[in-house]
Amino acid sequence: MTTAQGILQGELNFRRVPQLLAQAQALSAGGKLDLGGISNADSAGLALLLELSRRSKAKGLHLSIRGANEQIVQLARFFGLDQILHFE
Repeated sequence: MTTAQGILQGELNFRRVPQLLAQAQALSAGGKLDLGGISNADSAGLALLLELSRRSKAKGLHLSIRGANEQIVQLARFFGLDQILHFE
């Protein structure tokens, strides 16, 4: 995927993160990530979001995360990552 916005759907969890990590370059390329299709996430999913954010910053972009459900936002707050990840 080389579009301006990465799109994730389904689960964002320990089982899927390795597969998604292989797509990290494409997912972070445009500096925008849509999580509207994510049904649930765990700490591994948050780690992936941090890695995507890191890769975007390396390109001079801030990763803007759209459509994150309340579970993802609450999990990020619990771990203190809501100050690092840019949720819209």
